[in-house]
Amino acid sequence: MSPRPLNVGLIGGGAGAFIVHPHERAIHFDGTRRVVAAALHPDSKVALREAENWPYPLRGYPSYAEMIAAEAKKPVGERVDYMVIVTPNHVHFDPAMKCIDAGIPVFCEKPLTTTLDEADRLAVAVQRRKIPFGVAHTYLGHWTSRLARFIVRSGLLGEVRWVDAYYLQGWLAGRTEDQGVVQAEWRVDPQRAGASCCGGDIATHALMQLRYVTGLEIKRLRAHLETFVSGRQLDDHFTTYCELSNGGRGLVRASQIAIGHKNDLGIEVNGTQGSLVWVQEDSEKLIIRLPNQPDRTYWRGAVTANDGFLPDVPAELLAEPNIPAGHAEAFHDAFARLHRCFEQDVRAYLEGQPFHCDGSKYANVQDGRTGIAFIDAAVRSQQKDGAWVEM
Repeated sequence: MSPRPLNVGLIGGGAGAFIVHPHERAIHFDGTRRVVAAALHPDSKVALREAENWPYPLRGYPSYAEMIAAEAKKPVGERVDYMVIVTPNHVHFDPAMKCIDAGIPVFCEKPLTTTLDEADRLAVAVQRRKIPFGVAHTYLGHWTSRLARFIVRSGLLGEVRWVDAYYLQGWLAGRTEDQGVVQAEWRVDPQRAGASCCGGDIATHALMQLRYVTGLEIKRLRAHLETFVSGRQLDDHFTTYCELSNGGRGLVRASQIAIGHKNDLGIEVNGTQGSLVWVQEDSEKLIIRLPNQPDRTYWRGAVTANDGFLPDVPAELLAEPNIPAGHAEAFHDAFARLHRCFEQDVRAYLEGQPFHCDGSKYANVQDGRTGIAFIDAAVRSQQKDGAWVEM
């Protein structure tokens, strides 16, 4: 008999929010997960109205606190099996902590919190309760990100010397926050976004790509957080020069005032024996550059092991694509791969079995905590005129 679908709850996502919809599609992607409950807005009346008008039936709650308390009292099978937090940054910590205390696994939007203290407290709580906790660093879900990780961590490029990890956008090049764009309004507000706009919002994605693909950490950094749009309180351009844990160097950089760029996330890894290039907006492929050889392009779903560069490739990795090469996976598929992997750990948790929330399939709470530590270090460096700061 097929396993019952997992029940999923939403915290946030009403009143025109964007990120809830990719999560919804990802949750329903495989037929093994379904959204059944939601607290969609901080205003209780709006939350209930949004739930009543949702495209499919939901148990609507006036607040996330009431939803967590009510769902926690239900037996397994009837209660929510995990919660997805899709609120602005300042409403990540409290619902996440309440879910952990109630024994409900959490899949939380990034950045994890707005302060390092909150991130530390969440990490301790997750470890204490031994509960699945994921952070929605979407781009780890691309199959080519996983192939890139295999290539670099297998040593096929030699020792990593240099990494350029970047995320460029142009949507905040003007006073977007004054045009009624809710997504811009809260991101440039220190009370809701935290200490950094551009860094917290998208440079954390670039950082996560660097760490996930290479397995390296940042030891120390020099940062420049710049604000090009007049009157804006937080950075819209973010640059860090980093010393890596193996002695290599790297850039983690981001911009939201780069006109013409949409969601231009990418990474280039330069090793002693070759280089790797991956670009999110062309995520079906990655490029390998070797000395005195033509570039090698590897396409999702069309990878052959033992081809003169690749060794044996794990069967699990080769089996991950759901559709043949040439039928493009995309953003929603990356989300779905993350939820699919998180589902495996949630099912194990519910059955009292071991699970491996180790960051290899999706970002975990420690990855989220590292992202906040990175932003904290960058802000401290900026306050010291770009001086070196330890992570």
